[in-house]
Amino acid sequence: MPISKGSPYGGPAAFPVDGVVVGSDAAAREVIERARRERRPPPTLGLLGGDLCRTLGGGAAGGEDRLRTAGGVGFSVDQGELLLDGRLHLFVAHLVARSRLWTRSFVAMNAQRLGAWNLGPRAHPGDGLLDTYDVHLKVSELLPVRSRLHLGAHLPHPGIRERRVGAIQIELDNALPVYLDGERVGRGQRLVVRVEPDALTVVV
Repeated sequence: MPISKGSPYGGPAAFPVDGVVVGSDAAAREVIERARRERRPPPTLGLLGGDLCRTLGGGAAGGEDRLRTAGGVGFSVDQGELLLDGRLHLFVAHLVARSRLWTRSFVAMNAQRLGAWNLGPRAHPGDGLLDTYDVHLKVSELLPVRSRLHLGAHLPHPGIRERRVGAIQIELDNALPVYLDGERVGRGQRLVVRVEPDALTVVV
């Protein structure tokens, strides 16, 4: 069940013996994509790094040994889905379709962080929604926006349309490179995006 405002989120959790430890969002995505191809439930993920891990307050010392011996904090998190050119892709942290300079982009955030940027300051990986940003910026606007991204202070902005959605379809003017959890998966002009609430269990 998606988390409601003000409700506690996460709790002590033992890491299962069949859980999979990953060090990045891309590695987590690879694990859940493989599980989908093999038509089996995704395993519990132990997060040692990545933007989803940082959003959940992970990164404590001890790494994999700590997870397997002492356990950690467990969370039920949402999973993003993208239909691109007839093919279904999954993501755990973020989707980015962008031009080279980011003057035109579309972003869907399940995590708050994108590297050093607090790109989705209100994004919550357990609320059943994706925070989306449809971006049209002038070159002259890039530097002021980027200077505020690390604090999440770039919003509101007249060139950034923000929506919190369970599903959305975007038709771009031109095909743009598409990145899921930091890895390029192709180019797309028509993006069909949705969230699957409570799809994954993770421990940090």
